[in-house]
Amino acid sequence: MAHIIPNSKNILIVAGDISGDVHASNLITQLKACAPDITITAIGGERMKAVSDKFLYNLVAKGATGFVEPFKKIPMWFRLMDMIKAYISEKSPAAVITVDFYGFNHQVLNIAKSLNIPAYYYVCPQVWASRKYRAKAIVKLAKKMFVIFPFEKKIYTDLGGDALFLGNPLLDKIPAPKNNPFRGDNTKEWKIGLLPGSRPSEIKKHTKLFYQAFKEIRRSFPNAKAYMFAVPEVSDEKLFELIGPRHDGLEIVRENDYAKRSEMDFVITCSGTATLENALLGLPMLVVYKTGWITYQVAKMIIQVPYISLVNILSRKGVVKEFIQKDANAKAIAQETCRIIGSESNYNDMRAQLLKLRSELGEPGVAKRAAEILIGEVFPKE
Repeated sequence: MAHIIPNSKNILIVAGDISGDVHASNLITQLKACAPDITITAIGGERMKAVSDKFLYNLVAKGATGFVEPFKKIPMWFRLMDMIKAYISEKSPAAVITVDFYGFNHQVLNIAKSLNIPAYYYVCPQVWASRKYRAKAIVKLAKKMFVIFPFEKKIYTDLGGDALFLGNPLLDKIPAPKNNPFRGDNTKEWKIGLLPGSRPSEIKKHTKLFYQAFKEIRRSFPNAKAYMFAVPEVSDEKLFELIGPRHDGLEIVRENDYAKRSEMDFVITCSGTATLENALLGLPMLVVYKTGWITYQVAKMIIQVPYISLVNILSRKGVVKEFIQKDANAKAIAQETCRIIGSESNYNDMRAQLLKLRSELGEPGVAKRAAEILIGEVFPKE
């Protein structure tokens, strides 16, 4: 197929998981604020759909993670790639922007490159954790890369890429941390947040475990109350089905402003973006991750960092305790929770270390700064 020359005021943006959907929707809002005359076509999730002019496919609802599950999706990936190639060939967008989700998005970048469409990577994947060769591929395919941690810029620039660190986009969403005081004794109503994850496999593995851990915590803190933070894609009925017939002391929360989460005293959380969100809110926590046996064995072979949580990786030490695979059991999780909330020094020390991270990740306004750069480059003024 002959190369095509972009000539429209349209931008195609592609994300594939909930975190990417959130960051992409914020970027879309800022792009349209900078240039009201452009149109945005999106492949992603419900959040992107709500702010885009044209929505092609809900990839977030079909997303696959790990090392085994994506293979089951290969026929669907091929159909989607054919759709994307046909769309770009027919509509000739001015640019393509991919958001995280490397396994799928590097193929999107390949299509854009083959059709001479400028491509940009917003929220580059964490290539430093595993498979560093991906950085080389991104540099070859993307015109500019927007990284989310300060040290990532050098990874790409050393390879000849044009990388920018404008701050972590979570800062656009996360409010300033509250000064939640240490409650003092086990008779108070300690608020325990439960964040089992956003992906179907995580929710299945963690929901019941987290609630069982909460029940163990209640043996020592009888007035504690649990708040399970759920994504809109999962119903209350599904969560209660996973937990079991009794769910005393539990409230399910769905929010997009972090108002309720910022009130938590302690959080039991699935590994992932949520750990960094908790850190930015100054919430003491522990991190849990359970996955399929094959996925875990493959991960052990390729992961090149000593921790799984972003908080510990960025801090370069074990600030929060991690419970992985067989070590993730209700009694062990409850014991660590009680160790932290039962000691004012343990509690305040962890909170101080978490808040230190916030000061290292830039300032709010990340999506706005990125949008201004993108609009200036994609649609330069004559």
